Amino acid sequence: MADDRVDQERNRFTARAARYARVGTDISGVATRIMGARLLGRELDAEKTAADIAGALGGLKGPLMKVAQLLSTIPEAVPPEYAAALANLQSNAPPMGWAFVKRRMMAELGPAWEKRYRSFEKEPAAAASLGQVHRAVGLDGADLAVKLQYPDMESAVEADLKQFSALLAIHRRMRPAIDTREIAEEVGARLREELDYRREARHAALYRIILGEEPGIRVPAIVPELSTKRLLTMGWLEGRPMLAFKDRPLEDRNRLAETMFRAWWHPFARFGTIHGDPHLGNYTVFEEDGRPAGINLLDYGCIRIFPPRFVAGVIQLYRGLQAGNEDEVVAAYEVWGFRNLNRDLIETLNIWARFIYGPLLEDRVRPIAEGVSAAEYGRREAFTVAKRLKELGPVTVPREFVFMDRAALGLGGVFLHLEAELNFHRLFEAAIADFKPGLLAARQEAALQGVGLAEVPA
Repeated sequence: MADDRVDQERNRFTARAARYARVGTDISGVATRIMGARLLGRELDAEKTAADIAGALGGLKGPLMKVAQLLSTIPEAVPPEYAAALANLQSNAPPMGWAFVKRRMMAELGPAWEKRYRSFEKEPAAAASLGQVHRAVGLDGADLAVKLQYPDMESAVEADLKQFSALLAIHRRMRPAIDTREIAEEVGARLREELDYRREARHAALYRIILGEEPGIRVPAIVPELSTKRLLTMGWLEGRPMLAFKDRPLEDRNRLAETMFRAWWHPFARFGTIHGDPHLGNYTVFEEDGRPAGINLLDYGCIRIFPPRFVAGVIQLYRGLQAGNEDEVVAAYEVWGFRNLNRDLIETLNIWARFIYGPLLEDRVRPIAEGVSAAEYGRREAFTVAKRLKELGPVTVPREFVFMDRAALGLGGVFLHLEAELNFHRLFEAAIADFKPGLLAARQEAALQGVGLAEVPA
């Protein structure tokens, strides 16, 4: 990859301070009111408090909104009023203008950067929380996607993670049903990884290894000489949005859903790797002869690599629920990282587990959820779990649960939007048919080292 220039943006205090100033006063005011109400024994209006928090955070588009919305998928990680308020916030930052883009490209590739592309579109093709994507054509005529990080994002992330911790602290003071410290550590670690586009390039290379023999799944090729820590150039994958196919015949929708299932579960069951943010914007559909033929995987910032023991625990929980074997279920929760398990907590965890695993346990063709809209998916179960957790007191949610839960819900949401009807049980059984922890460990280690991600999980 291209050599990095002098890093003038590395977590600058002045940039962090400016971002703190935009929200810190309002957050502190909300926290003061909460503490005052507690000291006086008054009941707080949860919806008003949530609205105040959303108002305080609403000006900070970008990383904080991303983590806050992710947090809203975990039962009782934030109160439901928070989740509803945060879900309405926009996670995308405003796009950079052309003058900004030229300065950024010059900083990454030098003053002659435009000569390294045959053409480069001024208007972004897509904008996200940490950067934006421009279409370009390489000197060899290849169509390219150029992902450019917004200025001062490292400072913004560090500032936003501080505010994220403040948000969690407010929640602990209101209704301490779960201990969110490990959640905060996990979200912070993954978000910091997303800042490094060199790592994302390695993630994409990893997925080209993992999914190289899947004809229905396309992974972009990285252009190393046009990539840096904050610039990622890759092949452009032509496709249409997933939702453009939601009115197609069931056969077409099922084909897309089955491909999505393989794209998610195959990397996990064979390499201990998941795409941690499976929302509809991260995929497009490519067609052949006017019909959907497969999916393009577009974003590799949020990739979670698990140790083989955790993958074994996920499969063990499935087998335990399948056989009604409580000892196996409890052992699986322990592998996941849950501690101080008792009867009430086990029963509460089982509610959520049966919801997540439910479609995999039934050997029949079915939708992912029956009689439930995408907006309501998991809401009833989350409400029940949240209610029980409040009665049990602070429960520590292990960090490895965070993105596994987020990804499972996101994937389920895709199936719901497509209104697919599949035998998820048989698809899952096929995915785990040859699973052996030792085999996965060897396969994972070889793949990670092959793409320069040598830190194999413990």
